[in-house]
Amino acid sequence: MADTVRASHLLVKHRGSRRPASWRNPEITITKDEAISLLREYRSRILAGEDFAQLASKVSDCSSAKRGGDLGPFSRGQMQKPFEDATYALSVGELSDIVDTDSGVHIILRTG
Repeated sequence: MADTVRASHLLVKHRGSRRPASWRNPEITITKDEAISLLREYRSRILAGEDFAQLASKVSDCSSAKRGGDLGPFSRGQMQKPFEDATYALSVGELSDIVDTDSGVHIILRTG
């Protein structure tokens, strides 16, 4: 198993997120179910050929959006456990299903 991985992600926060605000929206009020619906739509668009980095740069609630969602390399213990477990379970180039963390809901693209 790899010691470090590299991933990009697209985060959609909701009002139950630990910090319901982002660079795009100072007060996030959508529900978790609404966030999941948005993320499902984004995931479908990516699977249909839309560029992950371009979409993440427009719609992700994480500051990594300015890097197309790229989080750079990380190792175990640096990310929230559900995010870490999902990333390590992916093959390079594989897109995750929806991953739920305290930050919100994500789709993850393992890039290394």
